[in-house]
Amino acid sequence: MERAAVFDVDGTLVDTNHLHVTTWWEALRQAGHRVPMHAVHRAIGLGSDDLVAHLLGDDRDKDQDAELSAAHKALYGQYFDRLPALQDAGRLLRCLDHAGWRVVLATSAGGAELSALRRAIDADDAIMATASADDVEEGKPAPEPVEHALGLAGVPAERAVLVGDTVWDMQAGSRAGVRCVGVLCGGIPRADLEKAGAQAIYDDPAHLLASLADSPLA
Repeated sequence: MERAAVFDVDGTLVDTNHLHVTTWWEALRQAGHRVPMHAVHRAIGLGSDDLVAHLLGDDRDKDQDAELSAAHKALYGQYFDRLPALQDAGRLLRCLDHAGWRVVLATSAGGAELSALRRAIDADDAIMATASADDVEEGKPAPEPVEHALGLAGVPAERAVLVGDTVWDMQAGSRAGVRCVGVLCGGIPRADLEKAGAQAIYDDPAHLLASLADSPLA
């Protein structure tokens, strides 16, 4: 039977979370919002609309949401040509593909940003499909991105594993009924990932690759 390995991208395969923190903080600052960086960090992994709502609340001026998102994209876009993949990210995907896993990306990124991330990972030959922000109505922590990824892979939830770095990843995977594996390279504490549903936790892609034989991806 086929198996699916569903991967988040930012903070899981590519070392971009703190770039997102800085560029979201700056976009918010330019619009007159004082939001501490630690709060921005905890919101990374949400889609743009949900991130703004999470940080600024429902009583914000919602007409400003699109401007904030555009400002963040412009600031973050300056790094597209030098986004750093985490160690062994590409090797991990190729190893899983070689072992018969259907590798699918599930990310809130889309368009040019997603293309830049895939260039950084440099493992397109191992990636069967991508579920991006452009494909779903609701982003993480809703289960829809994971469910869409499973549909692309043609694999049921009980035959799938999600790998991610945020509580939003773990919550989305848990709600979709898949086993969840957390990585610490996005900067979220182990206890938070475990509370959100992580069944196993590794430092980063290199640690997971070295531990594959004893992992949920064995």
